[in-house]
Amino acid sequence: MSVPRTLARLALGGALVFAGTTHLTSAREAFRAQVPTWLTAKTPLTEDQVVLASGVVEIALGAALVSGVKRNTVGNLAATFFTAIFPGNISQLVTRTDAFGLDTDRKRAVRLVFQPVLVAVSLWSTRR
Repeated sequence: MSVPRTLARLALGGALVFAGTTHLTSAREAFRAQVPTWLTAKTPLTEDQVVLASGVVEIALGAALVSGVKRNTVGNLAATFFTAIFPGNISQLVTRTDAFGLDTDRKRAVRLVFQPVLVAVSLWSTRR
């Protein structure tokens, strides 16, 4: 595996572990702001349960990316995860919810551009 791909995989893994940890601790309230209301209205889950579950998933994916086991599978799972949480980012824009310093529509819209980048890095960094 090339050095740039390895570095990207390790960086993405570290970022996921960090973000997942903040889901469970310091940024828990801010992450609740991103949970779309339709999700909690149509499921028995609360905003907090969604945040906690997504944090655990992020930590697991990040650890797996860092460890390098089953890279292709983990890359696919990470890409799927980033795709699955994209509606939360859209919801934050549509509902004009402030969180993480995203306090304008422009900032919230610019953030949407980076989600496909995360999907691409997940896939690219885990291939040979």
